[in-house]
Amino acid sequence: MVGQGGSPLSPLAQDALDALAAALPEEGEFTYEQAYTVLAENEELGRPAAEDIIERLYNKGHLYEVEGKLRLTDYGSTQ
Repeated sequence: MVGQGGSPLSPLAQDALDALAAALPEEGEFTYEQAYTVLAENEELGRPAAEDIIERLYNKGHLYEVEGKLRLTDYGSTQ
């Protein structure tokens, strides 16, 4: 389960996750490029920082990959 038993997200990572959830396309997934663009536009993150945040969210189980595209795990309204 996401958010249980693990370390909490940093405020920046949480903001990035919120931005991704708010910009989630109708099909429910992002290309990596789309995710980087969302973080650049909404969180003013450069490419290296966006890549780092995406990797952290992936490693903590907030994102997963299917056929080269990113999806959010049951993000819902955990806020």
